[in-house]
Amino acid sequence: MSVKIRLKRMGSKKRPFYRIVVADSRSPRDGRFIAQVGTYNPLVEPVAVKLEEEEIMNWLNNGAQPSDTVKNILSKAGIMKKYHEAKYTK
Repeated sequence: MSVKIRLKRMGSKKRPFYRIVVADSRSPRDGRFIAQVGTYNPLVEPVAVKLEEEEIMNWLNNGAQPSDTVKNILSKAGIMKKYHEAKYTK
């Protein structure tokens, strides 16, 4: 089973709000997920991002692959840097 960290779209029409979830790669975008690890709201200024860093690090260490958009969000928050430092400085 391949696990992805990706966005789940919420909100009404033309008012998107996203949850950052851990899901099986075969499940639909807004379908079943394993865990919710954050939120992302692109409509407010500045963009609102809330992340559960410890859970995200656990999932990354267990082999979960972030989608391109989630990877950019995690990079801006500094989580991807911490993950790479932890992984490659052992």
